[in-house]
Amino acid sequence: MSDRPRISRSWVPAAAGYAALVIGILDIIRAVFRPFRGTRVGEIAGFLPGTVTSLAQAASLVMGILLVMIAHALRRRKVRAWRAVVLLLPLSALIELVHLRRPVSAAISMLVFAVLVINRHEFHALSDPRTRWRALWNFLLLCVLDVAIGWVVVNSHPRNIVGDPDIGERLQHVLLGLVGLEGPVQYSSERTADLVYFSLAGLGLLTAVTTLYLALRPEKPVAELSPEEEGTVRALLDRHGARDSLGYFALRRDKSVIFSPTGKAVIAYRVVAGVMLASGDPIGDIEAWPGAIRRFMEEARRHAWVPAVVGCSETGGEVWTREGDLSALEIGDEAVVEVAGFTLQGRAMRNVRQMVNRIERAGYTCRVRRVGDLSETEKERIRHAADSWRGTEVERGFSMALGRFGDPSDGDCVVVTAHRAAEEGTAPPGEDIRAVLHFVPWGTDGISLDLMRRDRGADPGLNELLIVKALQAAPELGVRRVSLNFAMFRAVLARGERLGAGPVLRAWHSILVFLSRWFQIESLYRFNAKFHPLWLPRFLVYPAARDLPRIGVAALQAEAFINVGLPRPPWHHSSRPRSGPGVAEDRAPLAR
Repeated sequence: MSDRPRISRSWVPAAAGYAALVIGILDIIRAVFRPFRGTRVGEIAGFLPGTVTSLAQAASLVMGILLVMIAHALRRRKVRAWRAVVLLLPLSALIELVHLRRPVSAAISMLVFAVLVINRHEFHALSDPRTRWRALWNFLLLCVLDVAIGWVVVNSHPRNIVGDPDIGERLQHVLLGLVGLEGPVQYSSERTADLVYFSLAGLGLLTAVTTLYLALRPEKPVAELSPEEEGTVRALLDRHGARDSLGYFALRRDKSVIFSPTGKAVIAYRVVAGVMLASGDPIGDIEAWPGAIRRFMEEARRHAWVPAVVGCSETGGEVWTREGDLSALEIGDEAVVEVAGFTLQGRAMRNVRQMVNRIERAGYTCRVRRVGDLSETEKERIRHAADSWRGTEVERGFSMALGRFGDPSDGDCVVVTAHRAAEEGTAPPGEDIRAVLHFVPWGTDGISLDLMRRDRGADPGLNELLIVKALQAAPELGVRRVSLNFAMFRAVLARGERLGAGPVLRAWHSILVFLSRWFQIESLYRFNAKFHPLWLPRFLVYPAARDLPRIGVAALQAEAFINVGLPRPPWHHSSRPRSGPGVAEDRAPLAR
C-alpha cells in the first residue's frame, strides 16, 4: 500500500508563533503591571496557556519573555523550538490542573500540544550546530554562578530572616527563586523580601534568555572556501568565467559554495542574519544552473534561511526566478567599456582628455602590470599604501570584492599604480605611489574592477588617469573589455531628468539626487558616463516583498556597511568600492 500524501499546513508555524507572541506579551503585562491582573483582559489571559514554559504563575514575567523569544523560532519552523514547546506543554498542563486548579488553561495547553504534534512535519528547520554546545555550557556555567550569587543574596540580610532556616531550606529558597517562586525562607521586612525575590528572578531570567538565544538564533556557519573547493571553482571559471564579470569574486575565502548534482555549476554565498545571500550568477555550464539553484533553495529551506541573490545578470535573474520561484528587482547597471572602441579623441571625450593631460603635466605617471609580475616587495608597498588610504577601520566588500591582494593564485589580476615624486626631494623607490587600481580576471579577455584607492592629497583627476591608462594598456594584456563600476539605480537617474518623465519617476529621481549629498550615487553615474560604457543591468532576486528589508540589512552587513562584529584585517577582505555608503570610505570620485 502506498503512503498517504502528507497534507501541508504552512499556516501552522506562523499561527503558533504569533499565538506564542500574543500570550507572552499578555503574561509580561500581567506580571509587570499589577492593575492589569484584575481587568477583563487579565482574566482572559488567565485561561490562555501562558505557563507553557513556566512552572507557576509567579514565573509569568520570565516565561512571557521566553514565549516572545520562542515565537520567532516557531515562525521560522525551527525544530528545536518545536521540541522545547512540546516537552513543556504537558508539564504546564499538569501544573495548571493540579496546583493552580485551572482546567480550562490546562485543556488549552493540551490542545496546542496536540496541534503541534499532529503538524510536527511543518517544523523542520535546523539550527546552528555550533550553538547547541555553546548554549549548554552557557547554561551550566550561569547555573553555578546563579547558585553562588543567590546564596550570597539570600544570606546577606541575617537580621531580617525569620527564625533560623537550615542550609537545605536556604538552598531550596535559592533554587526556587531562580525560577520565580517563593521559597521557605521568610523575611521580616517586605522590602528585603522583594529585593531577594527580584534579584533571584533576575538571575534566572538572565540564564534563561541567554541560553535560549544561543540555542535558537539563526544559523550562521563559518563561511570558508576550502582549497579543494577553490580548485574546483577555478576550473569552472577557466571554462565559463567569461559569462559573468563578478564570477572571480566567488573565490573570496570567506564564502561558502554549493555545487549542482553534476558538479558542473556552483553558487557562492554567505549566511548573514538568517539570509542565504548569493552574489552574481552561478558559475559553470548554464545547463547545470537549475541543479545548483535547486540545491541552494533546498539548503535554504532546511535551515529556514531567506534565499536572496545580489547583483545577478538578466540571464541569471531569469533562471533564478524560474527555478527558485523568486522575484527580481533591477537595482542598477554595471558599466562595461569595450577596449576596441575606446578613444580620447572627439568632442565627447574632451573633458576626460583635458583632465588626463593636466594630471600628466603635474608629474604623475602610471604603471599597468599583472600581479604575477610584481616582486614581493612591490606587493607589500602597494598593499601598505592602499591600507593607509582606507577611510574606515572596517574593510568593506562582499559581492564585488576579492578580499585579498598579491596572493600567488591571483597572478592574472591586473594592478594599475599612479606615481609621483614628492615635491621636496625625491621619494624613496617605491614610496611614491599615489593611487591604486586592482582588477580581477573576467574570463580570458576581460578584467573587472575590484579596488580603487588614492592618496587623499592627490590632485583631482587622478582616477580618470588610472582608468584611461588601464584601457590604453589593455590590448597589450590581451584584454578586450573592462568592467568598471556598478551604478545604483542608473536608469532612474538617466530617465528621471528627461522630457516627459512622469511624476513618480521624477520624485524617485529627486530622492536619489538628495541622497547623493551624502552618498556618491549621481556623481558615480555621471563619472562612469564619461567613458561611454555599455550599461548592463543587475538585479536583486528575493522571495517576497516583505523580505526586502531583511535582505537589505543582511546585504549591508555582508558589505560591512553595518558592522556588528570585529573589524576585518586590512585588505584581507578588501572592498570593491560601490555607489552608496561605500564611497564615504575612500572619498574618491570613483567607487565601485
